[in-house]
Amino acid sequence: MTPSAILESALYVTDLAEAEVFYTDILGLTLLGKVEGRHLFFRCGPGVLLIFNAEATKIPPAPDARLKVPPHGTVGEGHLCFAANAAEIDGWKAHLLAKKIAIESEFEWPQGGRSIYIRDPSGNSIEFAEPRIWGL
Repeated sequence: MTPSAILESALYVTDLAEAEVFYTDILGLTLLGKVEGRHLFFRCGPGVLLIFNAEATKIPPAPDARLKVPPHGTVGEGHLCFAANAAEIDGWKAHLLAKKIAIESEFEWPQGGRSIYIRDPSGNSIEFAEPRIWGL
């Protein structure tokens, strides 16, 4: 057995309100759901981006909880990469700079393809890259 795709990816943040503004107003993702103080869920293409308050996800579910999601979380800055073709990367760069979001790094990969990197308000590394960096 081999997984066919990644359905969801998670990042952990220190301020959900800041994250909501960033991921909706700056990145334009559609909010699917939220629980105050715990999480934000966003649609991203065919997948879902989960944004969690790491401290809240460390709390085990109550014995009588309807959804028995086990505790999870992380400490520190995570990473997520959005697929973008060359023209889209140029568009993202202009859009991000217009929104006063600093481009932390930009380069061509030795095997071909370009990436730009920014930080979200919690310090997570957010990349926009051409899929060909992975031979896709």
